[in-house]
Amino acid sequence: MEFKKINIILVSLVLFSFGIGIYFYPQMPEKMASHWNIKGEVDGCLSKFWGLFLMPIILIGVVLLYLIVPKLDPLKENIEKFRKYFDGFIVLLLLFLFYLYVLTIFWNLGLKFNIGQAIIPALAILFYYCGILLEKAKRNWFIGIRTPWTLSNDMVWEKTHKIGGKLFKIVGIVAILGIFFQKYILFFIFVPIILVVVCTTIYSYTEYQKEIK
Repeated sequence: MEFKKINIILVSLVLFSFGIGIYFYPQMPEKMASHWNIKGEVDGCLSKFWGLFLMPIILIGVVLLYLIVPKLDPLKENIEKFRKYFDGFIVLLLLFLFYLYVLTIFWNLGLKFNIGQAIIPALAILFYYCGILLEKAKRNWFIGIRTPWTLSNDMVWEKTHKIGGKLFKIVGIVAILGIFFQKYILFFIFVPIILVVVCTTIYSYTEYQKEIK
């Protein structure tokens, strides 16, 4: 994906989200549901303004980070080696956030549904693509599994990210199962992520010890 093309996609998503907010502003209640508990019950609200425009503002922040981070990284030349996968991740992340935004608007328009089950498939896709990105990522200071040992050694980085990429793909697959076990939805999402973090941290340390020996 060319740099200019992805900029057009990202800016279009941001502008579209603001357009949606402006269009639906008159139809929204003064207090909008903005957070749901594990049972799918509303447990948090925002004013109409922030309910409609907080997410578009967050999208702007993500786009700015996307533009700034590769320029700040001392190893920016390594980011260019997997840039198309990084670009793909940013597009997918913005689409995911935009999807959450649309679900929130639908709910506040009166369409009641299980929002947790609606989010899981999109979250699973995001996790799976994280796995793809990790497998392709080269050593840098901002993107990937950044432990003291991966950042210190290219070989440790490569090995850790190959393992981490496969594990994140598994996390994406496991997350889908949460659709069928609503009461344990957090278990199917957060527990696998915690396990991946712990496993990759330990793995990177042990591989580093092997390398220095």
